[in-house]
Amino acid sequence: MQAVVVDGFGGPEQVRIVEVPVPRPGAGQVRVRVRAAGVNPVDGAVRVGVFGGAGQRLGLGWDVAGEIDELGEGVTGWSVGRQVIGLHYGPVKPLGTHAEYAVLDASALAPAPATADTAAAAALPLSGLTAGRAVRLLDLAPGSSVLVTGAAGIVGGLAVQLAARAGLAVTALAGEGDEELVRSLGATAFVPRGGAPTEPVDGVIDAAVLGEEALGFVRDGGVYVGLRPHAAPAAQRGITVVEQEVAADGAHLAELSALVDEGALTLRVARTIPLADAAKAHAELAEPGTRGRLVLTTS
Repeated sequence: MQAVVVDGFGGPEQVRIVEVPVPRPGAGQVRVRVRAAGVNPVDGAVRVGVFGGAGQRLGLGWDVAGEIDELGEGVTGWSVGRQVIGLHYGPVKPLGTHAEYAVLDASALAPAPATADTAAAAALPLSGLTAGRAVRLLDLAPGSSVLVTGAAGIVGGLAVQLAARAGLAVTALAGEGDEELVRSLGATAFVPRGGAPTEPVDGVIDAAVLGEEALGFVRDGGVYVGLRPHAAPAAQRGITVVEQEVAADGAHLAELSALVDEGALTLRVARTIPLADAAKAHAELAEPGTRGRLVLTTS
């Protein structure tokens, strides 16, 4: 099968398509025939060596949407042919989801949303689980105020939707041209990039990784949730600072998939790109202002 890998760190030119054996699922695992897979910033980070792995061939891809192709020993509750989505967690791995087949733990899978096409479904796992966990970690009562930085981005936009659904009063911080977009996602107030909310908020989801600046928007005793490990500012003024790292969670992902089918969660795809053109996707990934997930598709 074809798979996307890097054999050395650097720019998009390091991204290669190679022929590798079709993987087999082990006990508790499922093989998925990949139809679409999101291209995330973490893939670019793997490519440039942020997570290490020098001297190894590294497979790219965390998100997957497709159908179950083979069940490993002991897997129950799933059947061959079932349309699924999942998160293949881990930056240092020989094969990822940017391939024609991917093997995941059965516990990482969820039913694909029936109302979304495969490309849109592939944009949900990593971003949705990240945003959903961030809202949960806020642990704020309905009616509390929350600021989401980077609110027009994929993770930020999902966080806006999920926070609003949780009954929080959402202020969105984004570019000046994004006000209409973020309000359509559920924000009730808007702050242009470089500005500040008129009053301190109970919590911040810092999707833009503003750090100290975002912490400054939080009231004394509030909560700050950072989305990039080891990048959160030091706690001050009694603020709870939480660094969250995404994890494969099929049960949570199933809840998010159901919200898509209820019309309560909007997925955004910027463009679909053939698997063979993965290097072009990485070049586009570095371009600012993309409003939607880039998605690789297989034949």
